[in-house]
This record gives sequence, structure tokens and C-alpha cells, in this order.
Amino acid sequence: MLSFFPSISTIFSNIADVVINRTSLVLKISLILMAISIFGMMSISMATGNDTYQDKNSESSVISNHYSDTFSQESIIILVECDDPTSPEVLKYIDSIKSPLKNLQYISSVSSIADLLKEANGGVIPLSDAEVTEAENSISSSVLKRYVPSNLMTMVMIGLQPGLADSKKNAAISNVKSFVSSTDIPPGVHVSVTGSAAFSMEMGAAMGQSMMTLIMAALVLMVIVLGILFSYVSHRFLPVVMVAVGLLLTFGIVGLAGVQISMAAISAFPVLIGLGIDYAIQFHSRLEEEARSNPLSIAVKKTIVKTGPAVMYAMLATAIGFFAMFVSSVPMIRGFGLISIVGVITCYVTSLIGIPTVALYLNYKAKGAGKSKQSEYIDKGLSKIAVTMAKNPVSVLLVVLFVAFVGIQLDSQINVNTNENSFVPSDMPAKVTMNKVSRTMGSTDSAAIYVAGSGVTSLETIRWMKEFTDFEKKAHSQINSATSIADYLVSPATGELPQTQFELDAALEKVPEDVKKQYINGNNEGVIQIGTIKLESGPKKSLKTQIESDLTLITPPPGITARLTGSFAMFTDLIDNIVDSKETMTYLGFILVVLFLGIVYRNVNAITPIVPIIAIVGWNAVAMYVMGIEYNPMTACLGSMTIGVAAEYTILVMERYIEEKEKTDNVIEAIKHSVQKIGSAIMVSGFATFFGFSALTLSSFPIISNFGLTTIIAVFFSLIGAIVVMPAVLSLVDRISKNIKNVDQELHKTHVI
Repeated sequence: MLSFFPSISTIFSNIADVVINRTSLVLKISLILMAISIFGMMSISMATGNDTYQDKNSESSVISNHYSDTFSQESIIILVECDDPTSPEVLKYIDSIKSPLKNLQYISSVSSIADLLKEANGGVIPLSDAEVTEAENSISSSVLKRYVPSNLMTMVMIGLQPGLADSKKNAAISNVKSFVSSTDIPPGVHVSVTGSAAFSMEMGAAMGQSMMTLIMAALVLMVIVLGILFSYVSHRFLPVVMVAVGLLLTFGIVGLAGVQISMAAISAFPVLIGLGIDYAIQFHSRLEEEARSNPLSIAVKKTIVKTGPAVMYAMLATAIGFFAMFVSSVPMIRGFGLISIVGVITCYVTSLIGIPTVALYLNYKAKGAGKSKQSEYIDKGLSKIAVTMAKNPVSVLLVVLFVAFVGIQLDSQINVNTNENSFVPSDMPAKVTMNKVSRTMGSTDSAAIYVAGSGVTSLETIRWMKEFTDFEKKAHSQINSATSIADYLVSPATGELPQTQFELDAALEKVPEDVKKQYINGNNEGVIQIGTIKLESGPKKSLKTQIESDLTLITPPPGITARLTGSFAMFTDLIDNIVDSKETMTYLGFILVVLFLGIVYRNVNAITPIVPIIAIVGWNAVAMYVMGIEYNPMTACLGSMTIGVAAEYTILVMERYIEEKEKTDNVIEAIKHSVQKIGSAIMVSGFATFFGFSALTLSSFPIISNFGLTTIIAVFFSLIGAIVVMPAVLSLVDRISKNIKNVDQELHKTHVI
């Protein structure tokens, strides 16, 4: 093999010398780094909200964030449930909590039905049901429905100050909850706190708990697997220790670098446990093998020099697969890729240095002169399978590639889900409360139309807003409300807008300030809020397209622009971003891995891992289609992640095959011996990785548990690719190479004659 680095063996030899001659120093440095990592780990924060789904520097994100800061901010909703939400007693309670709420830190606005009814009733709360009814009749039905979506509930809207850090948002939510719980709630009335800010806070807290649960579950599963399958070596649980140290160092780097953890990034840690245990097992297994016939210092050197480069190439191929995620426009996916790259490199270095160092410190002694019966059975069984595949390469590859082809065709038919509500636990209190609202009034995620230009409060623009919202409600059955500042300016008596600018300005003065803030900002900005029934991702995307077409049909006045923004637009755009990025990531991953292998090996063997990798990506699609698993911001990166994981196993098989091929020209014997020597190590590491990834399925977050299911399927297929497909590919490539060589020799003989 021609190494990418001409002096690679020298580099690893020097590393081995340092570990052997400076064992104590290496241990001390390692302990210092671990201590620093503990400090860094304490600085990790959770990332939630829109910035995890869209690039904050893109035009759409800038407009969306400006819209959120100016109009919607992040909201807290106090949900008031009772038999009569507009009774004088309930209205009096709601009015009594407004002023104290508004005085709480970080609160910018508080609005409710009580404000509107007071305005319509001469500035005082109606004292009887008759007065309430009379006041309600003077309010637009669309406005009334916004605050009183049913006969059983009403809502108090609380706006947070724009640009708050997560800690301050959480403080504001906690303050609101504490205040509400201390108020004198009328009998028969149930009050709860929900809204986007409360949803994000609870999601962040649940994510943090989920992360620790997943990591502990993965480590426990590692211990069980190694206890059963890795019993033929001394100190069988040493790889778990190395993974724990590698994970700690990764946490430290992430925390010190100020990288926030999103839902996707949480899933990277169990993935890293699975990959990290693989590296550790490869080093430990080779150390055990070498220590049986060599003094410990020589065994350590051989382990580092022989296994270090092979595992490094596998690790780099995996990192390249993760690197392909950086082409995605979804920050959550890029974050997963970044943490995964940092993690695999850290876990590799930890095992490369850590296992030999600990072995020297403990005066490691191999368990016996030969392998255990268990590992011998595994190696012999796997080698028989590999030899059978190698003897029938064409028929094997025809079946393998046919299934992969079917999967590639099915991939485009797999649904894409971008509904954030479906990503979180079904019993999360904020979600339960928000579901109550959505069941009554439809989606809680309104389609916001951002209106900008000089003269947003001009009579012409206000009339256009009214015309557009009336059209939307009539044209689309999915729309159940469409509200703008125009609805607050309609005359209760005539149902018409003011006829002159002077009359309009006078009507605008009567609108409560907290209500006005939700729809206009001075004379240059405004917003139209379109409420919808509860929609899945596909119909939501279709509705977005229709609304955008309506904006070109019913155009705003000259000098005024209008465009969809906010979460509704973001999550529908996310569908296209996921579809585009998942294909791009997969193709780029293939290209980068091919280039990497070509540069490293510089011979025909470089292409052999690509065949099983292509097959595995296709098989994944078949499995997802059959099992009804959807693409989402996490499973979208499955293709590029699979490329990285599958490359590792296939490269390890290829590396050992090349080593054995130097001893014999018989390809079948070379395949047999290579699988016999590393079969059990690959199987143990494969199952350890499998169970490490399976910890993801224990997550209460559906988006994470579904990702866990797809990853363990990918790992299982990767093992099949390494043991079943790879031998067939190596055998076929050898046949083709020999045939080409024979043809060249015949042509040369003919030319000589």
C-alpha cells in the first residue's frame, strides 16, 4: 500500500516511542486535559428555535428574525379554560393580572380579550353578561376568535422583549408561571402557561435530560456487549473507559468552543459512543493478539504502528462522510456534522494513545496463548460466509445491487416531515397545552405576511390588507382566520373601513397599544396573520405556494412589499432544503470518499469499498420505505453518515486483505485469512456500535428515536456489507485484474512474435 503520507509509519513509530518511554508523562497530560474538559462541559448550552433550522445569515432568516423581534417576538400564552371564558368574573381576573404581568422583567406586552371589551365598554370591564354581549358585537369576529377561540377557552398573549438570551427567556417564563400560580384564580377556572417560548424552554430541558439518559444507556449497553462478546481479552471493559474519556474530551472541546447543542447534536453523542467503541476494540484486539507472542513494549509498538494507520484511514473516511453535511443549508445538520467530526477524531486519538498507555501502566498480560473458542467460532463462521461470497461474486453482486437500485428509486417516495410539534415527546406539558389550542383554533403556527414600505397605515394599504384577508378566507378551506390591523379599524355599525385618512387615523388611535404592537410598527411595517387548520408538511407546503401566488394576484399598493415569513414559511421551505441537501450530502460523501481512497491507496483496491457503500445506502431507503420512516432534519443526514460508518468496516477488511494478499497470491485464501483474523473484532465492534446507536431509540423525542432506528439499521447493513459484499467485490476485482493482466501478456507476446 502506498500511504498518503510517505512518513506515516515513522510518525506512528515516534508516537509509540513516546507512549513507551514517557508513559507517566502521557498519563499526567491526559488527566490535565480531562480536568479542563470537565470545566468546558459545564459551559455547554442547548440550542432551540428557528436558528437551528435555517441559516441566520440568509435573507429569509434575517426577515423572519426581524419579524419575530418586531411583532411576534417569542410569546408566552396564558390559557384560561372554563365554561364561560368571557364572563364578567373571568374578565375581571384577566384584567387584574395584566398590570403585574407587564411589570415582570423581560415582558414587553400583554394583551387579552379583556382589553378589547374594556375599550368597547367605555374603558371599564363589563359588569353583566348583557354588557359583555353588547361589547362583543362591536368587535370584529376574526379579532374575537383570535382571543376566544372557543366557548371553553380564552388566551392572554404575553410578548417577550426581542433579542433575549435563552437564560433570560427561561427566567421570564419561570416568573410568569410563579406569578400565575400565586394569583386568586376564580372557581371552575383552569389556568396554564404555554406558547412558543414555554415550548422551547421545556424542549431544551427535556433535551438535556434526554442527552444524559442516552449516553448512560449507550455506555451500559457497551458494558453488556463487551462482557458477552469480548471475553477473550484481558481487561475487556477497557474500551468503555476509553469511550467515556473520548466523550468527556469531546464535551470539553464543544463547551470551550461555545458550540450549542441542538436536537441533532444530541444524537451525535451516542453515535460517537458507537464509533468510539469500534476504534477502541480494534486497538485492544490487536494489542491482545500481539501481546500473546511479544513483550509488552514490542506489542504496544506493533499495535500503534500497524493498527494506527489502518484505523486512522477508516476514521478519516468516516469524518469525510460527516464533512459532507456542511453543504446542507440546515444548521441542525451542520451542527451534527461538526460535533461528529470533532468526536470521531477525539475518540480515535484517545484510543490510539489511551489503550497502549493504560496497558503499560497496568503491565498488561494477554489472556492466553490463543483465541477463545467463542472468537474462533465467530472467525471461522464469518470466514466461511466470506469465502462463499468470494467464490460467487457475480451472482451475489447482482442481487445486492438490484436491491440497492430499488431503494434508490423508492427514496424519492419517502415522505419529508418538518413539523416540529411531532419531533418532541407527546406528553411534554407545553405540547399538551398547545395541542388543546390547535384542536380548537387550528394550527398555532400562523402564516405571517410581513408588509413593509412607507405608508403601511395609509388608507390604500389598509384597504388592500382587508381585501387580501377576505380573499384568503374565501379562497382556501385550510384557512380559518386572517387578521391584520384593518380588522380593528372596521366600523361595528357598518362593517366598513373608514372612508378617509383622517377617520382611519382616529380609529387607529382607539386601538389598544398592546394590540397595535402585534400588527404595525410605526408607519413602515405591518403584518398579516393567517391562521390555518392543523396541516401536515405536504399540505402546508402547498398552501404556502398558493398564498404566494395570491400575493402576485392581489398585489399591494406601489411602494409596499409583502412576503411570507415566520415559522410557517421556514418549516415549509425546510422540506425543500432537506430534499436538496440529503441528495447533495450523499453524492458529495461518495465523491469525497472515492477521492480520499484513491489518494491513500493509489490502486484498484481503492474502489472496492464504494460498491458495498452504494449498496448500503440503497438498502437504507428500502428499509425506511417498508417501515414507514419519514425523512426529517436528522434522518436527512443518514446517507452521508452511512457512507462514513460503512467506509470504516469495509476499509478495515480491505486493509487486512491487502496485508494477507502480500503473503499469498490466492485471493480466496487471502480473504479467508483476513476475515479469520479480524472477523471477531469487527463483529464485536459492530455489535457494540449497533447497541450504542440503539440507545437513541430510547429517547422520548420521536425525531431522535426514529433516527436511532435508522442508524442501527445502517450499522447492521454495514456489517453485512463488510462480511458479505466486500469479499465478493475483492474477488471480482481480482478476477478482472488478472484477466486484464493476461490479455496484456497475450498482446505483448503477439507483438513480440
